[in-house]
Amino acid sequence: MIKLIMTDMDGTLLDENGKLPDEFDEVMEMMKERKILFAPASGRQYYALLSQFEKYKDEFIFFAENGTYVAHREIELFSSVMPNATVKNLLRIAKTIPQSYPVVCGKKGAYVTAAYEPFMAELEKYYTKFQIVKDFSQIQDEVIKVSFCDFSEQGSEFNTYPHFSEYSEQLQIAVSSNLWVDVMNYGINKGIAIQQVQKMLGISPKECAAFGDYLNDLEMMSSVYYSFAMDNAHPQIKEVANFAAKSNRDHGVMLGIKELLEKGI
Repeated sequence: MIKLIMTDMDGTLLDENGKLPDEFDEVMEMMKERKILFAPASGRQYYALLSQFEKYKDEFIFFAENGTYVAHREIELFSSVMPNATVKNLLRIAKTIPQSYPVVCGKKGAYVTAAYEPFMAELEKYYTKFQIVKDFSQIQDEVIKVSFCDFSEQGSEFNTYPHFSEYSEQLQIAVSSNLWVDVMNYGINKGIAIQQVQKMLGISPKECAAFGDYLNDLEMMSSVYYSFAMDNAHPQIKEVANFAAKSNRDHGVMLGIKELLEKGI
């Protein structure tokens, strides 16, 4: 029997307008009756997830910042803090990338130096708690991730990502969307975070399901048996997932969960 269901947010649970499915509360009630835990697993900030799911803040497990920070009932379960030297090096590289804006993600909030209007509009979609600082050296926080918002014509996979490809054996580099690249400590991702929680709860991969659409969901797919690639997913996600779900536009996560519940899996 499934005991834990994880889902990515953008391009997966949320529709093309960034909205939750209309039947979300109904499906959550069905899961609650069967004592199945639900967990948003996103590149989004913890505080952004908490704000979006205020009603469920004491029920959901939140896998935030691509697995670098996990919390339940506002208590930290797992985190991965980056060394200061690593953060400084990433910010040095950031200065060489055209049309790419860094976001330093800490446990207390996020930090940016640029106030470029399109960037700020994009930032506010995923970060509800952030500060604009004059210099990143002013930050007094534990950094768990450095993200890059890419506004180039090539997109994040072809503009920002290549600047970090040579560090792939020292850092975890995830292309989260056509606009975002996330850099974390090596070996840290949604999948590793899920495995940590599985151990804490005594849950096996066969008792877990996950839904995803983009490259930052790769490791999540391999950490559960019931791994679902959305119809709109990146080709690599479809290659590694064991099952398929309809697109986020068609509320594929809700349909997939209801199918699992109907089958009593």
